[in-house]
Amino acid sequence: MATGGGAKSAAYVLLLVNLVLFFIVTVIAAWAMNHGIERSRETASVLSIPLRIFPIYFPMGNMGTGFFVIFSLIAGVVGIATSLTGLHNVFQWDAPSLHTAAASSLVSWSLTLLSMGLACKEIELGWTTGNLRTLETITIIVSATQLFSTCAIQAGVEEAIAEKMDRAGRY
Repeated sequence: MATGGGAKSAAYVLLLVNLVLFFIVTVIAAWAMNHGIERSRETASVLSIPLRIFPIYFPMGNMGTGFFVIFSLIAGVVGIATSLTGLHNVFQWDAPSLHTAAASSLVSWSLTLLSMGLACKEIELGWTTGNLRTLETITIIVSATQLFSTCAIQAGVEEAIAEKMDRAGRY
């Protein structure tokens, strides 16, 4: 097993931070989804025909809010699963487990980047409530911490492979 003190501790701390941040993203996005479902019928009934038939209408924010909330919820749930399995894989700290953690971390980061792009568009359009601004901010922060976590796990993969090759006597 690779010792990897620096990369292992960095990956462990970043995965714990990501777990907390993804949980917050999931809770706020789930609240926004619930709020949108409960209030959309009463507010959409007074809209004109093109807006009334828009499949993702949210009674708060702007026209990009629906997409942002949906992708934030997906990124949050996938991020929680990635963080939990990543913690288990980093705890084992062997090459196959670290490869699994790196792959799932990359998938989670790509979904988070998609959500972050929608958050930036949401900020650009404006007219959002405080809860949505919080979700936008945390989504942007978690995209950066997920990048650092992915890099730390990848450094661990390289350390584990190098140690395995040293033990086998190959260069």
